[in-house]
Amino acid sequence: MRAIDAQGHARPDGWHAGTGRAPPAPAILPPFDRPIPAVARALAMAEAGEPLDAGRIATLFSGGAPEYAAITRAADRKRASIAGEAVTYVVNRNINYTNICGYRCTFCAFSKGSSRSERGPAYRLDLAEIGRRAAEAQAMGATEVCLQGGIHPDYDGETYLAIVAAVKAAAPAIHVHAFSPLEVSHGAATLGLALPDYLARLKAAGLSSLPGTAAEILDDAVRAVICPDKLGTQGWLDVMRAAHEVGLRSTATIMYGHVDRPEHWARHLLRVAALQAETGGFTEFVPLPFVHMEAPMWRRGQARSGPTWREAILMHAIARLVLSPAIANIQASWVKLGPDGAARALRAGCNDIGGTLIDESITRAAGGANGQHFDAAAIEALAAGIGRPARVRTTFYGTPRDAAAA
Repeated sequence: MRAIDAQGHARPDGWHAGTGRAPPAPAILPPFDRPIPAVARALAMAEAGEPLDAGRIATLFSGGAPEYAAITRAADRKRASIAGEAVTYVVNRNINYTNICGYRCTFCAFSKGSSRSERGPAYRLDLAEIGRRAAEAQAMGATEVCLQGGIHPDYDGETYLAIVAAVKAAAPAIHVHAFSPLEVSHGAATLGLALPDYLARLKAAGLSSLPGTAAEILDDAVRAVICPDKLGTQGWLDVMRAAHEVGLRSTATIMYGHVDRPEHWARHLLRVAALQAETGGFTEFVPLPFVHMEAPMWRRGQARSGPTWREAILMHAIARLVLSPAIANIQASWVKLGPDGAARALRAGCNDIGGTLIDESITRAAGGANGQHFDAAAIEALAAGIGRPARVRTTFYGTPRDAAAA
């Protein structure tokens, strides 16, 4: 398992997500190399705006260097036509308010089962500390705080409402980007509320948007292995549909490279695309390569060692081809890919690099080595290095009122 890629072949290189290792050098292809006919046909359809079925999407993940080159070039052309040349980013801070969680996701190295020490100390921030961190972020020029945590056994729906209220009291101008669909579902269930009613209460309290995490792979066969007690595919989609219907926009993610295969990735992309066609509520799509080093299922020999470099870049490129123009923004995670890897993804269909992420902790808990903070100067230098301008943005891709401060 540790030595193979998603199709059962030997891993071709030593790159792994989150390790800080530089990606392999691009292959140099002779000019007469062309992609295989099945990939060429799927690419032609995607570039013409024709929908791809699951089989054609899975085919795009197959093949070798000529196919990889053709797909990434096509994705970058699509990026340029839809999102333009700017490399966008938001100035934000992560606040992970607890790592104590009653769920047993086999991929997660962040959560702790109780207050005792397991793979590092367990913690729970009080409301005063959450508010203090939000106020500090606003004073540092952040326009967004991203709040997520474990499902603490003492939490209920009122807890999440209190967290939002604490942030807004301490930092009234900050955008509150908070609570995965799992947290929302948990909060609603504990109060006996329908999802739309609970989401409306969160919005009234000051919630601005939702992160599209807890999606992992939107395929229940995979979820039965990696997160068997978590909400299922339909549950995730139901929370997002309800959020969009009450006026809360969200991101969408995929966490890939463990026990999943290209057919699962294809189904995931199509389910995200179908909900976007219905609601229009997704602001961006964020591929999150599995960081394996401290993951329980990897340590037990039950998962691959994250995606290969080729798979990681193809996920961004193929997401661009499948989801555009309905989802205009495809994000490269510098935390997972590293700065060099993110720069390469920005030339393979991505237009956004996420946020400065002061206090990133979930990837670090999994063994990630790419740091906690990527400041504006570093992002702008990265963009300049690939010949593109950088532009600070709001959560919804607008221009901050005080761009100089942000």
